[in-house]
Amino acid sequence: MPEIEAFNIATFCNFASMSDFNIHTLGCGSAKPTPRHQPSCTVLNHRGNLMMIDCGEGAQQAFMKQRLKFNRLNHIFLTHLHGDHVLGLPGMLSTMALGNEGGSITVHTFEEGADILTKILDFFARERSYQLDFNIIKPEDALILETKSLSVRTVKLHHRVPTVGYIFEEKPKPRHIIRDMIDFHKVPFSYINRLRAGEDYIAPDGRIIPNHILTSEADRSLSYAHISDTIYMPELASRIGPVDLLMHETTYLEEHAKEAKARFHSTAKQAASVARDAGAARLLTGHYSSRYRDDSAFLKEAAEIFPNTVLNREGLVTTV
Repeated sequence: MPEIEAFNIATFCNFASMSDFNIHTLGCGSAKPTPRHQPSCTVLNHRGNLMMIDCGEGAQQAFMKQRLKFNRLNHIFLTHLHGDHVLGLPGMLSTMALGNEGGSITVHTFEEGADILTKILDFFARERSYQLDFNIIKPEDALILETKSLSVRTVKLHHRVPTVGYIFEEKPKPRHIIRDMIDFHKVPFSYINRLRAGEDYIAPDGRIIPNHILTSEADRSLSYAHISDTIYMPELASRIGPVDLLMHETTYLEEHAKEAKARFHSTAKQAASVARDAGAARLLTGHYSSRYRDDSAFLKEAAEIFPNTVLNREGLVTTV
């Protein structure tokens, strides 16, 4: 095999093995900001590509504090049009225009949200260095986006205004190349992608080399579900399905379950029940009411139902 092909295959294998899927918490408070918590904002980092979920006040500063790059941000998903989930967006998009950020940004929101944001930005940031697009969604269960590596779907939630959650699912990953076997059977570099897709190798002399000799199993595809403001919905578990990480709002503790229901929110115990019934691997808490002073109570309550619970906080980076 020519040296250039050997080098390319080695580079290809190393590059393919590098993958990350992380969740950055920028804000995990609810409607009323406190000295401890900022309003809702989460950033999904998938292989260096950033997707933001909700954009409460202070989001752009929190974004910069975590050393995230605006030029890596291409999608913003809004769960609903309450101020603690969207009021940071006009300022952030205006700042990005001032910074001459290029590329394109797609905001996924309801038609009303697109109308409101268009009017605000046309007044405060008419000249933008990036292309701003809107993907109009509806309060329903639907596939709304597919990239090369991810699919994103919505699940309809039950809140005081139209609301959705988002589920991010990795597409099937390619198989791993076994370098020694590739060299031994003199497989040309041009065949590598076909092997990673599962094909057998047909040698120039007509021999068929089975794929499992040349490759090993692909990494498991991962998934993240983001369930924002909603009343407790037991049936939601089956619609989410088993995910590796579930962020489900835990606005209240069970002692205030009646208030949670009246305000169309969930308790930590209810969120843990959804995680358990969905078959989630881990639960991430969040959207804490400002009435509570000790966040550890959310962890204690949820862990009684679902032990593998992570207590959320600003600055936390959770690996999916």
